[in-house]
Amino acid sequence: MAETEEAVIQAADRRAAARAERRAARLAKQITAFARSHGGGAEGQIAYIGEVGTRIVLVGENGEWGDLVAPTYDIARSAVERSGITLHESFDGDLAAKVRTGRYEWSRMAGIQIGGPANT
Repeated sequence: MAETEEAVIQAADRRAAARAERRAARLAKQITAFARSHGGGAEGQIAYIGEVGTRIVLVGENGEWGDLVAPTYDIARSAVERSGITLHESFDGDLAAKVRTGRYEWSRMAGIQIGGPANT
């Protein structure tokens, strides 16, 4: 009986590892596509956001930015490594200075404080 339980656990672990591998590959493909469509390269930063998962913030060569959410930090890290983008430990001044914001970001992020549209 113990051998059967062990085999079931091992099979479940293999399925979970395969699922994580597929998720990392999909995210890496999305990161690569983002980099390609925003100047040919990108930089990123990984941040744990709680039970939801881990956020991958991307900044393209042209200053456009976006983000993706991975279910775990390990999957996010694997996806970033596969994509080959430059990874920053934090979203510091150097990385933030590369972000190009537009009218939308100004109205949504600071609009309430400076008389922009209400956040409703």
